[in-house]
Amino acid sequence: MAYVLGMSTLPPDLRYTETHEWVRDREKLVTVGITQFAADRLGAASFVELPYPGELLKAGVVFCRIRSDSSSAALQMPFTAKIMEVNQRLDGSAGLVNSDPYGAGWIVRMEPGDPADVDALLDATTYEAGLATQDA
Repeated sequence: MAYVLGMSTLPPDLRYTETHEWVRDREKLVTVGITQFAADRLGAASFVELPYPGELLKAGVVFCRIRSDSSSAALQMPFTAKIMEVNQRLDGSAGLVNSDPYGAGWIVRMEPGDPADVDALLDATTYEAGLATQDA
C-alpha cells in the first residue's frame, strides 16, 4: 500500500529532503524538523537527542536522534550549517514531533553555509510524488 498525503497537510512553503526532514527558510536562519510521514513511521516519540548550539556540522552528518518505544531515527544534516538554536521544549515533550511536526515540534534552527543549498532541496510537489511510491 502506498503512503498518500494530501497537499492540504503538506506545507507547500517548505523544502524537503529524501530522508523526510523539512526546512523552513526565514532569511538568515532556517528551521528544520521531521515530516508527518517520518513522525508516523517513527511512532510516539519518547526522547529527542538534540545537538549543541554553535556546532558547525557538515552535510550528511547525524545531528539529532529521535527514539520511540518501537524504533529510532537518526536525522542527517541536509547541508553544511551552524546550529544556532535547538527546541528545548522537546526535552520534556518529545511527542511534539508527532503531534505538531511542522509547528511546535521543530527541532533546530541553523544558519546554512550556502543559502542556495536550501533551494536545492525538494519542493512539496516533488516530495509528495516520492511518497506515493513508498510503502506505508
